Amino acid sequence: MVLFETPDDPEAFDRYYREHHIPLIKALPHLRSLKLSREVSPVRGEPYHFISTLEFDDMAALKDSFASPEGGAAARDVANLAGPDKIRSVIFETEDVDLTA
Repeated sequence: MVLFETPDDPEAFDRYYREHHIPLIKALPHLRSLKLSREVSPVRGEPYHFISTLEFDDMAALKDSFASPEGGAAARDVANLAGPDKIRSVIFETEDVDLTA
């Protein structure tokens, strides 16, 4: 998950993300889905302009993906989106919880 604080030029950010960065993300091996979140309203803290969530089968697939040349290209391109102080990234595993039990 990559969380982007509000960039200096939101329109330029959005255009670059869609025209240049998404094609790099789509080229990632093992990528199962890409979800883009807007209208991010925090319960605590400052709002984010945009959140990008990439989904893989497991942590090994994620690590393998970003160790690839395509993963390196996507990771390097993040710096073109916003300054390093405006980007937060986290990786995690998820667990589905049975809501009927």
